[in-house]
Parts: sequence; structure tokens; C-alpha cells
Amino acid sequence: MKTKTNYGSKFGILIVLLLSVLLAACGEEETSSEELTPVSIQLKWVPQAQFAGYFVALENGYYEEEGLDVTIVPGGPDIVPEQQVANGSVDIGVNWVASLLAHRDEGFPLVQISQIYQNSGLVLVSYKEDGIASPADFAGRTVGNWMGGNEFEVLALFDKYGLDPYSDLEFSSQGFTMDQFFTGDIEVASAMTYNEFQVVLAEGVSEDELVVFDMNEEGVAMLQDNLFVNSEWIEENKEVAAKFVRASIKGWQSAIEDQEAAVDAVMNAVEEGSSDREHQVKMMEEVAKLVAPDGFDPANIGMIDDAMFKQTADIALEFGVITEAADLDASYTHEIMEMVTE
Repeated sequence: MKTKTNYGSKFGILIVLLLSVLLAACGEEETSSEELTPVSIQLKWVPQAQFAGYFVALENGYYEEEGLDVTIVPGGPDIVPEQQVANGSVDIGVNWVASLLAHRDEGFPLVQISQIYQNSGLVLVSYKEDGIASPADFAGRTVGNWMGGNEFEVLALFDKYGLDPYSDLEFSSQGFTMDQFFTGDIEVASAMTYNEFQVVLAEGVSEDELVVFDMNEEGVAMLQDNLFVNSEWIEENKEVAAKFVRASIKGWQSAIEDQEAAVDAVMNAVEEGSSDREHQVKMMEEVAKLVAPDGFDPANIGMIDDAMFKQTADIALEFGVITEAADLDASYTHEIMEMVTE
């Protein structure tokens, strides 16, 4: 007697097996996605070549290679990265060291884990025709700065020349364009070598028409863009921090090596119409000089120089940026960079 084949039953089993395979594949994909650790970084300002290394690391998959799902949070005039990191809104912040010290002085639980910019990019500019040959000539003039943590080097310069910003001159809040400088409302304007100074030149003003006061040359330069975290968060997330820094440094090395590609990555993040490629190309050239100055080994990007950090802290104390001497052991740590280079 022949056995009747139950084709319907076999087909049903086949469907179940196929569904199981598909569900398993989806499960593996979901698990893989869930394995990426979310990390957020708060920028000091809007997306631009100033932060190229992070955008390159994101676009090239360097963060994902480290098992991280990174979100780059744009900054702006009303955003203070130290506040965002201290209150837990973001994990990692980018700002200047002087600002970090000032917020620590106010009790913010913050610690620096890496130093990206090795030199200060801040300068003050005036027209030669205005007769300002030295910072001593700022007396009676209007000097501008963006404030919000950007003013400390300028205040240090005032103090060096014995100038009271509240009585000897008018220390004015400067907008994030150079319009006040062009109209003469501000006679001495703050400018970053990679941004506002390039805007002035782009308007057809020759360098020969300007007087430039470099914070490095004046001896009041402070370390600028660094990476910092909440000191409580880092205790539980040292490995995550090391992975982020490692990928970021790789991003900066790639950005310096291939600046055109770095600008491409930045332009993909720039709000349409807010900046042009030519400006970002020039910015990238100048930023590269700050991240890896002449004679600096790109392999050391991210390293914290003890002497330079102390100089920044000493100047901050001497010129009133902080009220008490900074606790250097608590202000920054080499531990994360040591993990990065292991």
C-alpha cells in the first residue's frame, strides 16, 4: 500500500523554516545595531572645518569601527558646551581650555581628556589707518569679542597692558559676523585665523591694511579646542571615551592628510546656504596649522602637554579668569590618551 504524501504539510514546514531564517537574520541585524554604543559630542559652534576631524571620523566609519553610534550636536551663540556636558545632555564637549577652567572654578564637574588644538587661533585686528600700533593703544577704543567663554585671552591681554575693560576702553559684545568691524562700530575686532580673519580678507581688505595682534606672540595664548567630559560620567565610561578619542584622532589625521575630502565631509553637514566651500577650504588649511603646527608629529594629535596646560591655567589665574589656582590633577587626565595609544 502506497503512503500518501502530505505536500501541504511539507510546504507549511518549509514556510516556517524560511520565516525562521529571515527572523534570525533580522534579529542578528538588530543585535548588531544595538551593539553600537551611543555617544554624543557637543560642538562649540555650528558645523564647519573647525571640527573637521569629527565629521571625517563619522563619514569614514571610524566611530562605527570602534563600536560607537556618534551624534554630533551643533553649537551656537546660546549654547555653552560645559553646561551641556555637566547636566548630562551630551557626553563629550568641545571648547577652549580657559572656558573649561572657568566653569570648573564655578563648580562644574568637568575634566579634560584630550587636547586637539596645540596653538591659539585668536587674533585681534584693526585698520592701520586707525593708529592702533600696540595693545596699549586700545585705551579709549572699542574692542569687540563674542563673549560666552571666548573673551579670556583678550581680558588677559588687557591686564598685561594695565587696561581696565570697564573704564579704560569699551569692551563690546561682537556679533558673529565682521559687520561691526567693517562699519567702524568696533575698532579692534576679535577674529580666528581660520574664520573671521579670512572673512576680512575675502572682502578685499589687504593684510597690509591691517594690524594683527597674535595672542601667541603676546604671551597670553591659552589652549583652545579640547575634549572634555563630566567627571562622574567618565568613571563608568573610560573605554567608551577612549574609543571615541581614538576614532576622532584618526579623523583629524585623515582630515589633515586629505583636506579636500575633509571639506567634503564638512559641507555634507553644513546647513545649505550658511557657508561656501571656498571659505571652508581656507578654514581647513588654517585649522590644520593649529592641530598639527610646524614640527608637530601628527601621531601626537590629542596629547595633553603638561607645560602648556599649566601655562594656560597660570595665565587664567593671573588675569582673573579663575579665582583660585586650578587643581591640575583634577582638571585633566592622561589616562584616556594612554588607553588610546596602548
